[in-house]
Formats: sequence, C-alpha cells, structure tokens
Amino acid sequence: MKLLTKLSLWGLASLFGLFLIGVVAVFATYFYMAPGLPDVQALKEVRLQVPLRVYSHEGLLMAEYGEKRRIPILIKDVPEPMIQAFLAAEDDRFFEHPGVDYQGVLRAVINLALTGEKSQGASTITMQVAKNFFLSPEKTYTRKIREMFLAFKIEKELTKDEILELYLNKIYLGHRSYGVGAAAQVYYGASVDELTLPQIAMIAGLPKAPSGFNPIVNPERAFTRRNYVLGRMKALGYIENEAYEEARAAPLTAELHRPEVEVSAPYIGEMVRSDMYARFGEKAYTEGFNVRTTIRARLQVAADNALRNGLLDYDRRHGYRGPVGTVDLDIQPDGVEWDKILKKQPRSADVRPALVTQVDKQSAEVYVGDGVRVEIPWEGLVWARKYINENYLGAELKTAADVLSAGDLIYIRPQQITPEQKDTKEKNKEEKPEQREIWALAQLPEVAGALVSLRPFDGAILALSGGFDFYLSKFNRAIQAQRQPGSSFKPFIYSAALKKGYTPASIFNDAPVVFEDAALEDTWRPENYSGKFYGPTRMRIALTKSRNLVSIRLLRSIGIRYALRHVGRFGFDTSKLPADLSLALGSGTVTPMELTRGYGVFANGGYLVDPYLIEYIEGPEGKVLERSAPRVACETPCLLEEVNEYQLALSDKVVEEATALSESVPETKEGDPLDPELSDAEAETEIEAGPVVLSPATRAIEPDNAYQMVSMMRDVIRFGTGRKALALGRKDLAGKTGTTNDQKDAWFSGYNPDIVTTVWLGFDRLKPLGSRETGGGAALPMWVSYMREALHGLPEHNLEQPPGMVTVRIDPETGLLAGPNTASPIFETFREDLVPDEVSFDSQAPALLPGGGSGPEMPEQLF
Repeated sequence: MKLLTKLSLWGLASLFGLFLIGVVAVFATYFYMAPGLPDVQALKEVRLQVPLRVYSHEGLLMAEYGEKRRIPILIKDVPEPMIQAFLAAEDDRFFEHPGVDYQGVLRAVINLALTGEKSQGASTITMQVAKNFFLSPEKTYTRKIREMFLAFKIEKELTKDEILELYLNKIYLGHRSYGVGAAAQVYYGASVDELTLPQIAMIAGLPKAPSGFNPIVNPERAFTRRNYVLGRMKALGYIENEAYEEARAAPLTAELHRPEVEVSAPYIGEMVRSDMYARFGEKAYTEGFNVRTTIRARLQVAADNALRNGLLDYDRRHGYRGPVGTVDLDIQPDGVEWDKILKKQPRSADVRPALVTQVDKQSAEVYVGDGVRVEIPWEGLVWARKYINENYLGAELKTAADVLSAGDLIYIRPQQITPEQKDTKEKNKEEKPEQREIWALAQLPEVAGALVSLRPFDGAILALSGGFDFYLSKFNRAIQAQRQPGSSFKPFIYSAALKKGYTPASIFNDAPVVFEDAALEDTWRPENYSGKFYGPTRMRIALTKSRNLVSIRLLRSIGIRYALRHVGRFGFDTSKLPADLSLALGSGTVTPMELTRGYGVFANGGYLVDPYLIEYIEGPEGKVLERSAPRVACETPCLLEEVNEYQLALSDKVVEEATALSESVPETKEGDPLDPELSDAEAETEIEAGPVVLSPATRAIEPDNAYQMVSMMRDVIRFGTGRKALALGRKDLAGKTGTTNDQKDAWFSGYNPDIVTTVWLGFDRLKPLGSRETGGGAALPMWVSYMREALHGLPEHNLEQPPGMVTVRIDPETGLLAGPNTASPIFETFREDLVPDEVSFDSQAPALLPGGGSGPEMPEQLF
C-alpha cells in the first residue's frame, strides 16, 4: 500500500514537473520569439489589396485591374448567417478561446500521435489572420508556434469583431476573390446581403480548400462541403431543421461572374492603367484607387458603334475573302468536337464564328455552338461577292453555293433589314417600315480605324476608340498610329496664310506645275484628286474643294519655315513634318489625337488646350488624392459660373465640392486678413472657398484667324467634300476631309465649339484602301454616325464674330470689291485692315492679277 502511495506521489510529482518544464519551455520559447513577432498595431492600419477601378464621368465602371478581386466590407454589414456559417466551418469556439483553441490543439496532437499525420489542423480564425497577414505559408512546427503566439498577441490588442472583419476581408476564396464581398460577386454576381443560405454555406466551405471545394471546378465536392457546413450550422443551433433540409436540397447555383463592366472601353482602360502605373508603380493595382475619367458613357458607346460599323461596312464593300478554315463533317460529325473548334476561333462582340452544315439554293444552315443551329437567309449572303483586290469584286452571286460550302468555318453577325414595302400608296408616308433581324455572313475586318472626340474648351476626352476590338489588337491607333493626314492638314497651312496677311478672297492659280525640289530629290508633278485644273481660285474655294495645287502655291508663297513655325503653335511636333512643299498636302505624320487637338484650336476660338483623360483619383476611403486642373479657352482667368454648362472644365463632383465649400465658409468683412492661428486644413479651406477660377490656355492663333478658318471649313460641309455631314441638319458644323496618296489613309475632322472629333481609316500595314475610299466616303459616315448621338439635345453653337472684322460684297471671280458690273456678288468677311481697296469693274477674272489686290503684298505673278 505504501509502495502504491509512493508510486502515485512519484507519478504526480513527475507530471507536475513535466508541467512545470512545459510551462517554462512555453515561456522561454515565447520570450525567445517575442522580439521577432510583428507589431499587431499594424493590423489596425492595414490596407487590404484592392484592385484599380476605372470609371466614366458618370461613375459607371469601365475597367478593373489587379490580381486580387476584393470588395472590403465592414463587420456590421456582414449578415449574421454568414458569420455563423464561417464559425461553423472554421472555428465554432471563436468567441470563447483566447486566440488558440486548446481543445483543437489537443485533438491535433492526439491525431498526430495515433496516425503520424497532420491531418487535423488546430488553426483558429485568429491564427489564420496571423498567418495571412504576417507569416509565410510554409508548414513547419516553428511557424505554427509563431502563429499561436501571434494569435495570443492579436487577441490581446484587437476585439473579436475587428479580428473577424479582417478575416472575412482577407481570406482567399478562389478565382482571384479575396474576402466574402468579392466571393459573393464572383460566384453569384450579388452582394453579401443578397445571398441565400445555401450560397452562404458554399462560400463558408471554401477556405479549407478554395480549389478542391470550388463550385466551378469541382461542383460535386463543393456540394458535399456545402452540406457539411449546413450540418454544422444545424448542430450548433444556428438554423432550424426545416431551413437545413430546404438548403440541403437546393442545387448549386454558382457561376463565374466577371467584374460587372457597365461601359466597355478597354482602350480607355489601358490608357488609365498605363498612366496609373507610371505614377504609382505596382501599388496602382493593390491600393484601391478609383479613377474617374472624362469619358461620357453615352458618347463612348456611340464612338465604338460608329467605328465598328464603319469598318464592317468598308469590309463588305470590298467583298468576301473566304472562310477562315474548313472542317470535314464526315470525319468530325459530332457537335462536341464542333464546339471545341468554334471556341478556338477569335470573336468580337456580335461577330461570332459558325460552322456551315448545309447549303441550300439561297440560304445556309450554320452551327453556332451548344447544339444551336441558325439559318442565314439570302439577304445575309447576297453582299458576299468575291474579293479580288481593293478596286475589284467578283461576279454577283446567284446561289448560296457560290460563296459557301458545307464544312466552311465562317463568321456571322446579326443584321437589321427592312423588308421591301409594296402598295406604298396605301401606307402612311411617315410610318417607318418595321425592321427584322437576320443572321448575315460576316468577317473580321482587316482594315483598322480610330475615333477621338474632345471638348475644345479644356481638352477633356469625351470618347475614344483605338480600333475594331482591343482584344484582337491592343495597338491604340488613336494615340499611337503615326499616319499621314493628307488634305486634313491643309487648314493649318491656310491659317498660316491668314496670319501672313492673305484673306479667304485671295486668288491663286490652280494650274499644272512642276517642281525641281532638292528636298524631294526628284521632279514633282502634283495633281488635284480629280485630275482637273480650275484656273484662278479664291482661297475659300480652294479649301472647300480641297485643291492641291492651290495649297502648294499658297505654301510656297508664305514660306515653308514660316508655315512650320505656325503649325507648331497647334501642338504638332514639327520634327515629324517635312520641310518641303509636300507639307501642304499633309505628307508628315500625326496621330488622330494630335490632329483632333489641332482642330480644337479652331473650334474654341484660337486656344491650344491639352487633352486629358483623368478627372480625379480617389483613394480607397473616397478621398480625392489627385485632380486634373486643365487650362481652358479663356483670354484671362475666368469664373466657372461664366462657362457654358456643357463646357465645364471640372467634373460635377468637383463643382459640387467647390459649391459646398463656398457655402460652408462664413462671410468675413472686406479687408479682414486671414486668421494667423488657422490650422493648415482651415487655411486651405479658407483659400479654396469662393468662386472656382479656371486658368487660361495658351493662345495659338488670333480670334479673327480662327473665325475665318471656321467660316471656310463650314463651306467644306455646305458645298465641298464634307457634304455628307449635312445629314445632321445643323449649321454650326465645320470640318475637313483628308485622303492620302493611293488612298492609304482616309480622314475626317469636324467640330462645333462644343465637340471636336476625328475619324481615321486605314490598314496597319500601309496599302491602298481603294480608289473610291476617300475621307468623305469612308471616314465621314462614321463621323456623322457618332456626332448624331454626341450632338443630340445640344443647341446650335457658333463662334461669335470678333471685333475688328467687317463683311463686304466681293466679286467671286476676282476677290475684289463688287463693282457695278459684277453679275453675282457674294459676301466675304475681312479684317478691317485687309479689306480689298480695289473695285472689280469686270466680272471676267484676269488670268493674272496685279499685286496689292488681296493679301498684304502680292507677288508679281500668282503661281
């Protein structure tokens, strides 16, 4: 008995000794590791990695960039069932233990001793926070011990709600989603408060194995894991049996949801991403920046549609290039294989691949995927004459077999057609015929294009499209394509002539000419596009009709160096422009953005503004970090309230903030000095209060020069190469077409004082567009399509005539003041000091005019 007592006492002493040794070991280990443990206070100031988001001016999402998709959420906004689901799945004693669950640790130790495997973890939610924020993912005992000690430290310094909030925002839940807010969007396209109980349970089951239990990748395992979580919630009393059974029987409804882009503008998104990376480096993708741009959503959609439809229309005009491939339907008759083939083909918006399965006399059946077949009627095929070259097409089609065969891999797109009406006399003339949608044969266009639209007042980019499809070609032609502008460059040469003292009535001879120009290293025989010559021509008519020979003589008259200096005032890089007479015909290179900026000088009355895209940058808390301060088309600093509403240089938010700030500052007596005791923030408020002042942009040309150029370019639309713009039914539009040698580039730049827009069309690899593809025929229709939407609802807006200008009647043949024998006098506007001082007494224009008639000092002979 005594022996038994001694053994018992010895055993108890041994256990107590081991306990003391364990306690000492734990404390020793803690004091050894404590200096190396991170500062938990950092968790209170932690910045979760949130992606960069790009928004339109109206606040619509256009793009998102960053590896981690995260939507931070406050613990008070997390539904109670979601908290319960995570506790049931991960740590049901979270609100009871001090950071480390001793019961869980004991279970893990026993399991390790019995099996030798670390199959059951003892990680609490607090330990997972410690690991996710501070520690590496390596699986070692040392890291596990550090994790425990750090958990104790976190529990000591943070509340349970703060820990849970960090966890629910940080945890990885698959498919780039971090946190429950992002997971709700990724898997269900919803916010956390819109989720059902089975959906909540599915998300709560993901932390253990985000890939293994993923409902997209492994739906069966995800289903099992979800029901396990539901069972745990029932066992813990979080849900009743009825709710459990109903949720358990519910099917999986998870689908992969991309970021909900509300306005598709990938070229814009990439411009902003590049800019933000240049400013902030890799932090641009993780700091939660929200970038508000100047892009108007409605106009951006119109720009993309106008460009895409214009490029597709060009493609149809030049015929069908044939199928992109063929499939042997006898060898591969299975729809599953067809689906694989179709998925490998690039697609673009509404242009999608299809496989021809049957060809009838004037229709064809095609397979579009997922077991769906559609018909292409004759109306969708008849356009597809064979492409021969840019100027010639094959014979007209008679049957569908002339263009398609079974097994052809093709593209199709929906097309609206208007059925031919019969008995039109019985129809109401004002009644529009109903349209119907069909599937039509299509192809991805090889031709490229760009559209840029600015606000002339301050340079805000209203819309921009850099190509047919960003995902087929990321080359942004709007800002990267260096192309010859052709005749669309002529207005800048004419502006230089006005500056030199010529007038719209100055006469130049439109006649053949040969130049021996050393700079051109050859004999040059320029011609008009028509190949004809028109004799003595006023500058106004020469620009209206885009007469090449007059432009060349005009440039030679004012001097090339003088012209280059003047052109530089429009923002062009003169190093990219030729210092020879071909400058008059636009043989240099510019981007669509540069050309649009140059035309903006005419539109706003003579000021060079800088295009800008970003209105302001917000941090994750909504604080404005940076804000654009564009210079505007004002002679002197102008007040915001003096500016036309459509021309607001700053965003609506900035205006609202400025107005609220002005109203919040108490009035002070006139002459009172600023209080020297004000804090920095108060002083800043004091300084910012009051009217918003906009700084003036640099004046590039005088108001009279801009006014006369606008007047001449209005005639381009009224009587010249831009007549298709008359379809808009407005009188405040001006612009100029541009076509280069061999029709390799087609342009139209046009504007009113509110909007300036340029459209360009051409091949990325230089080759002719076709003999009939001019600026007026190829680019202008796209411009009209866009401007119809852009100008919708805006009243006509004309530049006011500057002081110091007079309008007189002149003889259109001579450019002199109209005389008694002038048959059809016209009105022309001049600067007061350049009104012709001679009267035309003969309506028949002389072949050559003496000097002094129009212009400052005419040469002895007009070229």
